[in-house]
Amino acid sequence: EYGWEAPCEGKQFSTVKGLRQLFPSQVQIYTLDPESTRRRGIRDAQELYLSYDQIDVEDMMLVQRELNLSEASLENAIILRTEFGRAWITQLLAMDNEEIQMFCEERRGNKSSIMALQRKLMRLDELKYIRNTCPKNYVSQILDSLEAGKHVVIEFGSQSNMLSYMLAANVITRRIHAHYVAKSERFLQTKNPLDRPRQLVITIEEAHRFLDPASVRSTIFGTIAREMRKYFVTLLVVDQRPSGIDNEVMSQVGTRITALLNDDKDIEAIFTGVSGGQSLRSVLSKLDSKQQALILGHAVPMPVVVKTRPYDETFYSEIGEAAWEEMPSEVVLPAAESAKADLGF
Repeated sequence: EYGWEAPCEGKQFSTVKGLRQLFPSQVQIYTLDPESTRRRGIRDAQELYLSYDQIDVEDMMLVQRELNLSEASLENAIILRTEFGRAWITQLLAMDNEEIQMFCEERRGNKSSIMALQRKLMRLDELKYIRNTCPKNYVSQILDSLEAGKHVVIEFGSQSNMLSYMLAANVITRRIHAHYVAKSERFLQTKNPLDRPRQLVITIEEAHRFLDPASVRSTIFGTIAREMRKYFVTLLVVDQRPSGIDNEVMSQVGTRITALLNDDKDIEAIFTGVSGGQSLRSVLSKLDSKQQALILGHAVPMPVVVKTRPYDETFYSEIGEAAWEEMPSEVVLPAAESAKADLGF
């Protein structure tokens, strides 16, 4: 679990700790739905909002299918942006029919296309994380967290419809993409180790939403999957139905970790671009339904089956950050002596 906690499988209801509980000083949670986050008892999550002036025409192109935008509407959006700059959406939503008519006469826009664009962009008002203006740039705040070495988790809460999901994910990731491209180009110019970008892994759940054959060309994630390794950025793709991911993207995935799969299409997708994939099918089909996974690709010299550790209190204590201030002295003092000995004191 990436965030604070999640329900545990089993007959008795219980929860498992998320990364924020295990590594409180290293993980920062941002939420697009603060009310949902508070209802679920998640602590210390920072609110994340996007304003209309942060949304560009290129972002609209990424959600063209979700908003049902025509090519003519997008062409007129470019005319609006040329006229009004970053405030083009705010200006468009505030225009009445007469103002749209006057604008089209002066700027040679198409009235029916602009009115259709206005009508469809009104759907953005339904998204909880959209504001007319924001007091600060939250995406820049995320970039600052990444620069500081923090791990960032973005929670969508109840904002899980396709429009909300695609718009927020693409807007935020497009900014991260542009930032890393600029930093990488500067590093290539200066060759200064201090300018070297910090390695970044972007993890996407339900990856077929962004990387299916119909949308992979329009989403920023398709670009990252194909091109971003040279810019110090890689993708961690998580999905229960890998057959829904574009074959070209699957062929770019260097290391694959897969649990038991039963669907032939999913099995075929996992072995896309893998030599000897046919012989590994029998290995995959014999995995236990729990705690076994097949690892293949660049990270291992040969395909290997591993047993995963139980995600329990023993795991928490061994992997997580120790909350020393909450522990009794009889536990803290021996640990301090051991740490001093390790340092040579």
